[in-house]
Amino acid sequence: MSALTPPTDMPTPTTDKITQAAMETIYLCKFRVSMDGEWLCLRELDDISLTPDPEPTQEDPNYLMANERMNLMNMAKLSIKGLIESALNLGRTLDSDYAPLQQFFVVMEHCLKHGLKAKKTFLGQNKSFWGPLELVEKLVPEAAEITASVKDLPGLKTPVGRGRAWLRLALMQKKLSEYMKALINKKELLSEFYEPNALMMEEEGAIIAGLLVGLNVIDANFCMKGEDLDSQVGVIDFSMYLKDGNSSKGSEGDGQITAILDQKNYVEELNRHLNATVNNLQAKVDALEKSNTKLTEELAVANNRIITLQEDMERVKEESSYILESNRKGPKPDRTSEGQALSEARKHLKEETQLRLDVEKELEIQISMRQEMELAMKMLEKDVCEKQDALVSLRQQLDDLRALKHELAFKLQSSDLGVKQKSELNSRLEEKTNQMAATIKQLEQSEKDLVKQAKTLNSAANKLIPKHH
Repeated sequence: MSALTPPTDMPTPTTDKITQAAMETIYLCKFRVSMDGEWLCLRELDDISLTPDPEPTQEDPNYLMANERMNLMNMAKLSIKGLIESALNLGRTLDSDYAPLQQFFVVMEHCLKHGLKAKKTFLGQNKSFWGPLELVEKLVPEAAEITASVKDLPGLKTPVGRGRAWLRLALMQKKLSEYMKALINKKELLSEFYEPNALMMEEEGAIIAGLLVGLNVIDANFCMKGEDLDSQVGVIDFSMYLKDGNSSKGSEGDGQITAILDQKNYVEELNRHLNATVNNLQAKVDALEKSNTKLTEELAVANNRIITLQEDMERVKEESSYILESNRKGPKPDRTSEGQALSEARKHLKEETQLRLDVEKELEIQISMRQEMELAMKMLEKDVCEKQDALVSLRQQLDDLRALKHELAFKLQSSDLGVKQKSELNSRLEEKTNQMAATIKQLEQSEKDLVKQAKTLNSAANKLIPKHH
């Protein structure tokens, strides 16, 4: 409290106000926690001004919102990091009773509620983050299953409960980060539900969505049928995230494990994207195979039609040659009928010739399209082979990272055991040192007693010697 007191003998009214405000403030490291509306605002100590103000000034709302966004982002970082570390140390599937998991959902609920616009209903104003979450199924089709499951749950009666259930199902599906990124990228849709300076509309929301990728390494299982999600009170427990600043034991090993986990998360995310790419390429290959089969059938039909047309042309040629020969040899009683028949035969031959040219052009087009399809299929097959090779190498790297993680965990455990043994040996040595010190004191005391006895004997001897003389 001395750091907050001005160097004056008599306290001024402004000094009393500052001192009273400081006494009502909880200090966490370099931050102070104060109530501002519905939010807990963590502000740095540098924001506290000790100069006397003639009149209290009102803080800028944009500044307050920026502080709230920064504080919520910091709490999300602490919550996600603590959840991942505790889940990996626990080594089992998490359930709804796990305290760090409960705190994570509370922090996410506060992040989604920040800057929500109040909707007026006949019961009053209502703020709910279920509305933005319903938009996810329009952006990512995979989220439609979660939304349908939430709507089918019989115990949920409020939008808040549906939003909490949606968060839990998305975490179980390991798609929470993907859904949040898709939602944040559509600012034009979010503007209907959030203020312009809300967390979901600013850069802090994108940072939190990126941090959620690390939660894909944990497994969670919830049974929400018997859980009352409508009436839960979301209170952030700051005591879970307070740590001693002097406890730096094992920081190097934790840093290595954190780096390995980050690499593992990146590899798993890349593996998932590669699997999706391979599935898309496989679907394209299937479509091309179907198209190729259809083109082959059409080509066979066109060939059959060309053969038929060639036969018709040969037949027409034979008929026309026969008519010409008969006209030359036989009498010519009716030139008009023969001329009409000949003109019709020529017209029919011209039509058949034009039809044959059209069919040949269509055949050439189909052949070129088939060649292009075959070339595209070869390129796709080559790309699929390259993707599969990359996938195999990434899986090998993932296995190596897992082995390195186990090795580091074993080394960390053995180093902890060595430190424990050294501490026990040190305590034993201290006990022996204390015992030796006590023995030395006893020997010194005995030496003093012997010196006193020697002095007494010497004095007695000095007294006896004159008598003998």
